[in-house]
Amino acid sequence: MEGTRFKLFPQPQFLDNFAEPEVIEVSSPPGTLGPGPSDNRMYTIFPVGKEQPYGISPDGSDALAPPWTGEVEAPAMPDANGNFDYLEPGTPQFETAHLFGTVRFVMDIWEDYFDREIPWQGEASYDRQELTILHSLENAYSGYGFIEMGVDRSDGVTRPFSLNFDVIAHEVGHAIIYSEVGVPDPGNVTGEYFGFHESAADLVALISSLHFNSLVDLLLENTHGNLYMLNAVNRIAELSENKQIRIAANDKRLGEFAKGWVKEHHLGQPLTGAFFDILVDIFHEMLLDYGAITPQMEHLSDELLATSNYAPVMQELFDEAYAAHPEKFKLALLDARDILGTYLAATWQRLSRQDLNFVDVAEVFLQVDQDHTGGRFERLLRGNFKKRDIGLVL
Repeated sequence: MEGTRFKLFPQPQFLDNFAEPEVIEVSSPPGTLGPGPSDNRMYTIFPVGKEQPYGISPDGSDALAPPWTGEVEAPAMPDANGNFDYLEPGTPQFETAHLFGTVRFVMDIWEDYFDREIPWQGEASYDRQELTILHSLENAYSGYGFIEMGVDRSDGVTRPFSLNFDVIAHEVGHAIIYSEVGVPDPGNVTGEYFGFHESAADLVALISSLHFNSLVDLLLENTHGNLYMLNAVNRIAELSENKQIRIAANDKRLGEFAKGWVKEHHLGQPLTGAFFDILVDIFHEMLLDYGAITPQMEHLSDELLATSNYAPVMQELFDEAYAAHPEKFKLALLDARDILGTYLAATWQRLSRQDLNFVDVAEVFLQVDQDHTGGRFERLLRGNFKKRDIGLVL
C-alpha cells in the first residue's frame, strides 16, 4: 500500500554523501496526515517564544509540561496528494516535517519488529505525543507526552537536532523503552537501568538507519562488508565530520565501571558494543548461509578480532568476497539487521523494570534466541557478552 512521502537525511547533511535528503514513505496513507504534520497519535510544532524545555517527569512538579499553547510557526502542510516531500531544507516547515517523518519512520520500523502498535508512555494523560523544536535548548529529550529537539553548538555552528536522524531515532528509542519496559519504582533503580536505556536508544538509532537503502549501499561500497571499519552506521549521532557522541563499535568492558560511573551514556557502551559485535557475527553467519564467504574466512575473522592483524588481513579477504557477491552481502546485512531488531523487540517486552541489569538483558536475549531458532546463535551470543564482562561484573 502506498504511504506518505517525506524527505529525510539518513545522516546529517553536513557530512559527505548526505548533502541531499532521501525520499522515503511512511506507513500513513496519503491524505491521512494533517497540518503540522500531525495524525491521531502525535503532532509537530515549532513554538515561538518558548523559553524553557519541558520536564521529563509526570510527578506534578513545576517543570513545564505539554501541550504548548503559545504561538507557533506556520505548520507544514501536505501537498494536494497528501505528501510532504515537496518541502525544501531551510524553513521551519521542513524542520517540523523532518522531525515528524523521522519519528513515524522509526516507529514503523519498530512496530514491525514488535508486530503491533507501540503505545506512548503518556497515553493515560495525553491524547497525542507532542513533537516540538526548541532552538534555545542544547540537548534533546524524550519525556512524558513529548519529544523535544534542541541544537548542537559545540563548534560554534548551530545544527538543529530536528535534522539529525540518529538523534531523533535515539529519543524515539527512549520513548519505546519507557513504554515497553517502564520506569522502576523508587528503591528498585539500578545504575545499569540507565545504561541499558542509553544502549537501547542507540541500538534503535543504529538499526533504524540501516533501513535507508542509500546508507546500506554506501556502507557496503565503503567497507566491502568489513563492518569494523569506522563508518556511518557505527558512529551514533554524528555532530561533525570527525566527531560523534558515541561509537557502537567500541572496546568498552563492564569491568571498567566496577568502581562506579558518572554518565549513563558511558555505562551503556559495553552493552551497545556487545550488540554491535552480535550484529556483525550474525551478518557473518548470514554470509555463510548465502555462500558469500567461506567457513575458513569466518573463523579467521573471529581469531584476529581485536588484534593488529585484523585490518590488513581481513580487509583483503572482504574485498575479494564482496567483489564476487555484492548482492549476497546486502541480503545478509538486511537479514542480520532484522534478526537483531526482532530479537531486541522480543527481549524488551520480557524485561522487568525492577532491579534491571545487563545480566538480565543478556539472559533474556539468549532465551529469545532459543525460542526463535533453538539456540542457533547461542555460542556467539555468550562469547560477545563474556567479552564485555556481562555476567562477570555485578
